[in-house]
Amino acid sequence: MTSEGITPEGTLPASVPTATYRLQLQPDFPFAAAEHAVPRLARLGVSHLHLSPVLTAVPGSTHGYDVTDHGTVRKELGGEDGLRALSATARAHGLGLILDIVPNHMAVPADLRLNRPLWEVLRDGPDSPSARWFDIDWAAGDGRILLPVLGERLDEVLPHMRVQDGTLRYHAHVLPLREGSEGLPLPELCAAQHYRPAWWRLGRSELNYRRFFTISGLIAVRVEDPEVFAATHGKVLQLLREGVADGLRVDHPDGLADPGGYLRRLHRESGGRWTVVEKILADGEQLPRSWPVAGTTGYETLRQVDGLFVDPPGHAELADHYRSFTGAPADLGGEWEPTRRRAAHRVLTHDLAAETERLTRTAVRACAASPELSLRDHAPWALRTALCELLLRLPVYRPYTAHGVTPAPRDAALLEGAAEGARGAFQVPEEAAAVDTVLRLALGDAPGGGPAATGFPARFAQLSSALRAKSVEDMAFYRYVPLLSACEVGGEPALPAVAPARFHAHCSRTQRDRPTSGTALSTHDTKRSGDARATLAVLSECPGRWAALLERAEHSGAPDRHTAWVYWQTALALGAYPPPPRRLVPALLKAVREAGLRTTWTEGDAEYEAAVERFVTAQRDSAGARALAGFAQHIAPAVRANVLGAALLHLTMPGVPDLYQGTERVHRALVDPDNRAPAELGERPEDSPLDAEKARLTATALRLRAERAELFLAGAAYEPLYAEGERAAHCVAFVRSGSVLTAVTRLSLRLEQHGGWGGTRLALPPGTWQDALGARELTGTVPLDQLFEGAPVALLTRKT
Repeated sequence: MTSEGITPEGTLPASVPTATYRLQLQPDFPFAAAEHAVPRLARLGVSHLHLSPVLTAVPGSTHGYDVTDHGTVRKELGGEDGLRALSATARAHGLGLILDIVPNHMAVPADLRLNRPLWEVLRDGPDSPSARWFDIDWAAGDGRILLPVLGERLDEVLPHMRVQDGTLRYHAHVLPLREGSEGLPLPELCAAQHYRPAWWRLGRSELNYRRFFTISGLIAVRVEDPEVFAATHGKVLQLLREGVADGLRVDHPDGLADPGGYLRRLHRESGGRWTVVEKILADGEQLPRSWPVAGTTGYETLRQVDGLFVDPPGHAELADHYRSFTGAPADLGGEWEPTRRRAAHRVLTHDLAAETERLTRTAVRACAASPELSLRDHAPWALRTALCELLLRLPVYRPYTAHGVTPAPRDAALLEGAAEGARGAFQVPEEAAAVDTVLRLALGDAPGGGPAATGFPARFAQLSSALRAKSVEDMAFYRYVPLLSACEVGGEPALPAVAPARFHAHCSRTQRDRPTSGTALSTHDTKRSGDARATLAVLSECPGRWAALLERAEHSGAPDRHTAWVYWQTALALGAYPPPPRRLVPALLKAVREAGLRTTWTEGDAEYEAAVERFVTAQRDSAGARALAGFAQHIAPAVRANVLGAALLHLTMPGVPDLYQGTERVHRALVDPDNRAPAELGERPEDSPLDAEKARLTATALRLRAERAELFLAGAAYEPLYAEGERAAHCVAFVRSGSVLTAVTRLSLRLEQHGGWGGTRLALPPGTWQDALGARELTGTVPLDQLFEGAPVALLTRKT
């Protein structure tokens, strides 16, 4: 079930998937459970299992991204023997394995003995051989690492600390001791360490090691160092060499100092295996051509597919209703761009304050060391303002620049464009020269600035990616919420609609440039599953009816109308009636904390959060919930069209589709942890006719891909088809390699309001076409009411 393909650098991978199936491994779903599922997934038609991280992680972790030991396979999942057994069973059924790897960071576990390199650095300080593993600003900490693990200030927790077995203990925390310090009184003992045990709140502003976004419990790893790369990738490369695994998914490459250099090294060491990267592309952005990977994990495809099912005028009307209902100020959820800018400023100056200050110190040192007088005489506050204003204006996650290397035109244009706006932040024009200085540093054009100048482009880019993720995905997406389905990773909430011509252009470009790139509709990181978003997209076709529903609902118990709006859309997306508080309360609490309007993860308002929980719970048996169930029944045909249409597009468009666990049937999941529950595979007692219909469509398309991979992957062709007639815009169709035809209905509720297809028709390419989902044979020009007679989608294969 595999097909060969060529990577951008010309190396033939061992195995290119035709389709992958993502499994979230955890103690409640270990290797043995995955092995048990192999026969079923082989029959489904995928070619590879896509496994969440398998290396040793923090005990009890439900995701595995908190790696503690790169040299071993996680025992809680069954250990290496369990992984090898899974691989053997998979191969016996014609399946391979794709591994998810985490090069950017490791866990800072409570018991630090679990992370041996970090333990050694904390024990032995900057002279430790393991110090090269981590990006630590020793000077900022006066030679010590800030370790923000204490629940209160040091003087308050000393009574809870003790020395035991040569270690320092504090509740569940186990910390190393510097040689010779064990017998000191506790205050002196703490002061004698290479680390500073500190109140957890100090991490926000005082942390001096690079971390994953704002999570101090995940310390960044310097995989740009060859020795660190070898140590952190040895086991994974062994599993590839020995045929246990076939390909890789690379988590968060934008956190790395040199993503391109890392991927080139990985490409060489892995023998050119099929590899996709979790790179979030902004609208119109392309993956760097120099990266020797098959492509991304597919968030840009998700945006394209979702956008087809959003009605532009309806979305604009829905946004007007949202503003009227919530009364949200422009920069606090009322308008997208002001909301994004305010969220970014908050994150940069608050949540990422430590990282911002470190980058400022780096700029100050680079300027002081430079022989160029034009880089001198800039106050630290001016450099800080300049770099913040530049970062706030970048429209992508990060640029890819390096010191002493001519930047790509795209990166130079992005930074120079941001600089134009940044200069206006200074009241005194002469002080705006700080922007030009920071611009030169970010472009790598500051010779003679020493190590600070050399490292500045990477640090600037790393902070840029963290800022984008935290301010857009984890704040603004929860503040600006007219249509929740548009608030998705890689999305454009203000303009979510995608016209068919734009979709076709995306597909043609993918087939030309990266035909084996990953595609996805649901992942472990999507805020709502594909089917949940497909349901919400229908609101853009009936915004007035939705607004009327909310006006009739009872909101007196809501903590605010913004939260009420989010609740009703979330309940609709989940599609369970009566709406279950068990799943909705965690989702709503996460939404209000991420939004940060009234409460946050670190500055919580317990009274407000209790009000949210009471409101959600009270709605379960309310008149509003009953009205919502009636509304859901009314739009069910449109939801069916969206669910099946998105699924078929995903399975037949250019790229390698990744199916998230359980999504072969209707899968309605909310943000994590809701979407990371142990996999429930196979038929379910509560399955609906739509579940069966989607399962049949999925299996049919996957088996077709497996049997005729040459029609879909490298060397294949993509040809748009356009319907003719008054309702032509409601049909999206294309042909793959002259032999497979996909046609789906879009904006079906609007189509119904306009009286149906009328005389709209689709001219099939020459030949006789067999309905892969039925028994029909079709030729010539087919009326669309005939093509879509039994279903809102059609999958045809050419017989002659």
